[in-house]
Amino acid sequence: MEMKRYFLELAYKGSDFHGWQIQANAYSVQEEIEKAISLVLGKATPIVGSGRTDTGVHASQTFAHFDTEAELDKSSFLKKINGIVGKDIAFYDLLPVKSDAHARFNALEREYLYRCTLRKNPFENDRSWQIFGNPEVHLMNKAAEILMEYEDFQCFSKVKTSVNNFRCEIKQAFWEQNGAELLFHITANRFLRGMVRAIVGTLMEVGLGKITPEDFRSIIESKNRKKAKSSAPAQGLFLCRVNYPDKIFI
Repeated sequence: MEMKRYFLELAYKGSDFHGWQIQANAYSVQEEIEKAISLVLGKATPIVGSGRTDTGVHASQTFAHFDTEAELDKSSFLKKINGIVGKDIAFYDLLPVKSDAHARFNALEREYLYRCTLRKNPFENDRSWQIFGNPEVHLMNKAAEILMEYEDFQCFSKVKTSVNNFRCEIKQAFWEQNGAELLFHITANRFLRGMVRAIVGTLMEVGLGKITPEDFRSIIESKNRKKAKSSAPAQGLFLCRVNYPDKIFI
């Protein structure tokens, strides 16, 4: 029987997971999802995600693909797998796609949101970064605009990585403030490991007056991770949108 490929749209709260990717002796998002799908389909069913988030990072929208011989009814399948996984994962849609469609490699762009709070809030501990001080948002936005002038972001990549291409096309990067909440939005065709958190941590140094926007430019041009500042903590980061070409869907 011919195999069919499906995309799953899902979200997860990453606080209790050791990231997306399956790993020995650690609880991962991928493992939890594969167990649920395999149980419903009655056979081991691997999935491929749109990207790999680190420990503690969340996703309000992401996708994964899998193959099956079964003709799936969307409503029934989603109800079953939502009933199996824990409270920290939710499935929203099941989309039939062409047999060569790929959740990771066909993504045109991804958008991340980073959440900060400027006051102590016990309800935000696992989903935002509490900032002590009053960062200058206009300076952070001035520095963020500089990102669009460059394509090589080696300075914001994790040092231990198998990636040898550090080029990314950043399409938007900006901060907005809503009362005590400070939000950073960034969209690009691809991201390096640890890139968004390193950018946020360095931009916050600009906002707090520890470095200038021109220092931020120099850090990018250095291509040296040691020049960039400490990464922002994981809990404030959300993968919030993944965009695909219409042609991959059936």
